[in-house]
Amino acid sequence: MEKSTYTFLLTGGIVGVAGQFRDWEFAAYSIAAGVFVCLLEYPRGKRNKGTSVERTGQYCFTVCVKSFGPLTRNYYVRAFLHAAICVPGGFILAAVLGCVCLGIASLIYLAAAIRGEQWEPILPRKESARKPVGESIKLPPQNPPPRPPAEMRRKRAEDLEAAAYVNPIAVTANDD
Repeated sequence: MEKSTYTFLLTGGIVGVAGQFRDWEFAAYSIAAGVFVCLLEYPRGKRNKGTSVERTGQYCFTVCVKSFGPLTRNYYVRAFLHAAICVPGGFILAAVLGCVCLGIASLIYLAAAIRGEQWEPILPRKESARKPVGESIKLPPQNPPPRPPAEMRRKRAEDLEAAAYVNPIAVTANDD
């Protein structure tokens, strides 16, 4: 999920609490929901194809999210969780934008769950899993690199007349 979702929740909650809006308790709830969503969504999941790049400092959050098991791995649960979190914050104007973003994220998670996707953590790779370098790579090449044909090689500059190349296209001056 995009970082803006929980940023909108946090900012809307802070504005609602600091401004002492009517029903500011919903704004306080919005702050707590923003922090919760931030902790839940910060670790990136592993991609099915290609490479997955881990966010900076993601490992400790990944361990926390992974410890909840199927509750955080299943996208149906995440879709329901996001839908449930977005409802109370929508009762205060300052947090409405964050709640709309959470509702959209809930729909996206539902679509991903229907397609059969789930969250897989990115764990550090073990160094022993690397393939050993082959013996042939350590040795220098046995054959010289390919050379152009003799007539295409540069001529020696000792004899300047013989070293000059002949232009196969006739050059004529334009009379324009």
